[in-house]
Order: sequence, then structure tokens, then C-alpha cells
Amino acid sequence: MWLFVAFLMVPLIEIALFIQIGGAIGLGWTLLIVVVTAVIGTMLVRAQGLQAMNQVKSSFNQMRDPSEALAHGAMILFSGALLLTPGFFTDAVGFALLVPGVRLAVFKWARSRVKVTSFGGPGFDHRPPQRDDNVIDGQYSEVSPEQQSSDGPSGWTKH
Repeated sequence: MWLFVAFLMVPLIEIALFIQIGGAIGLGWTLLIVVVTAVIGTMLVRAQGLQAMNQVKSSFNQMRDPSEALAHGAMILFSGALLLTPGFFTDAVGFALLVPGVRLAVFKWARSRVKVTSFGGPGFDHRPPQRDDNVIDGQYSEVSPEQQSSDGPSGWTKH
């Protein structure tokens, strides 16, 4: 039901704003503002999107929880869609989502409403594996004394 109300109300709000602002400043200026906000929004979304991707990569490389960086990236993507949609209301929401403090508040609100459960079992460890430089990986096979021959090549070469 909430989705239906949003799809009904957003276009009505946009139409009302276009009529009011267009009547106050004129059609040409109204259209110019819509185009300029789309161009500026695209540049901001690109810059912040690259920054969010770097944060996601960093959290994966450091074996940290990437959920906050992924959520910021998703909100930046959503703000880009809103900024490319013609309208003053969608532009206001899109520009608001480009503000890191607003995204953080939305993330905290969403995190408080979502219950996350983890999985595991006996022997399941959430810590990243520790690397030991003194360990050498290798394979071996046992050779019985009957298989060894003293005349001929050592087995390390193919003759």
C-alpha cells in the first residue's frame, strides 16, 4: 500500500511544483533549472559513486563488514535515478541523499528496523584465516621400495 501511495503522490507533487514554479519564474527558467540539476547531479553521483566503490573494495580487502559501504552505494545510485527524473521534489530528495550525513541517518534508521541473523555451526569461525609464512604447500605420494629402481633415471627427468 505504501508503494501505491508513493507512486500516486510523487507525480502529483511534481506536477503541482512545476505549475507553481513555472508560473512564478516562467517556462524557460523552469526547464533550465531541471536540466542544470540533472547535469550537476550526474557529476556529483559519479564522484561519490567512485568513492563508495573504493570504500566497498577497502572493506572487502580488510575483511570488514561491507554493509554500510554497500548501503551508501545503493543510496547514491538511487539519488542518481532521482536526479535524472525531471522534477523539483525528486531533485530535492536526490540531492539530500548525496549528503553523507543524510545517508548515514537513513542507514542507521534502516539498520534499526532490520534483524540480521548469522549462520554457523561447530567449527565455524567468523575470524579471517591467519597467514603463516613458514608453511609451504605441496603434494606428495609414497613410493614403495619395489617401485624404486637403482639403474635408470632418478624420476625427475623424462628420458
